Amino acid sequence: MTKIYESVPAQSVAFLGLGVMGYPMAGHLKRAGHRVRVYNRSADKAARWVHEYGGESAATPREAAAGADIVACCVGNDDDLRAVVLGSDGAFAGMQRGAVLVDHTTASANVARELASLALERGLACIDAPVSGGQAGAQNGALTVMCGGEAAIFDKVRPVLGAYGRAVTLIGPAGAGQLAKMVNQICIAGLVQGLAEGINFGQAAGLDMPLVLEVIGKGAAQSWQMDNRGKTMVDGKFDFGFAVDWMRKDLGLCLDEARRNGAPLPVAALVDQFYGDVQRMGGARNDTSSLIRRLRT
Repeated sequence: MTKIYESVPAQSVAFLGLGVMGYPMAGHLKRAGHRVRVYNRSADKAARWVHEYGGESAATPREAAAGADIVACCVGNDDDLRAVVLGSDGAFAGMQRGAVLVDHTTASANVARELASLALERGLACIDAPVSGGQAGAQNGALTVMCGGEAAIFDKVRPVLGAYGRAVTLIGPAGAGQLAKMVNQICIAGLVQGLAEGINFGQAAGLDMPLVLEVIGKGAAQSWQMDNRGKTMVDGKFDFGFAVDWMRKDLGLCLDEARRNGAPLPVAALVDQFYGDVQRMGGARNDTSSLIRRLRT
């Protein structure tokens, strides 16, 4: 897939965190014509990115953020996010007044609000902007980006985020992007479990499941999960995609938030336990579609 980039005035952008998502996302920014400086805990990976895309690398988040119009980050969790943003070597310490932090980490709504408040005190701005679409979406520049923050700040950064976002949408104030991502993960958990049960049932009944999926995929049961994970679930292939460990982290955020807002999540809580079973079976790094493994044992 060849990404066609929107014509956007070049910005100075720092990107913190070059994992399976951040590495290609930062690459799209460079290919779109922006001036990009990267930081990663592993300096070797940052050097590899510079060799592949150009741009620069920095030894600390503070150095990466110095002089940047936008500082994007994509790290593991709340603690990782605070580590790269706060403190004497964090991004906030290096950002110039008026610069914007865009956080693509799937984290809690609380940390999003915390960073937005601290940014305001420093004359900075913050957008929480978790993404959906997985590694393939990041590589193809076709992510869905769910944003929380002020409308004027969102309008400022939206064209830049279009370098890797197919759909970039402001959901509401600070924290709303993270809450929308939680809704996304809650829905996925139920869909994957339902797909796993359906495929396992069909196989136990002796059906030609690739054919069944082709047929029902044209009806009301169709979903992204069925289209993209159904065949590999039938074939028992799970060594790719969004890891079970990551999904459990995300569902933990959902369940924590649900305890605060009072929303019952009985299915999500149950599927989270099922993913725990998959972890204990040695599938921690398997794709989330590996839920079907526990039905086959």
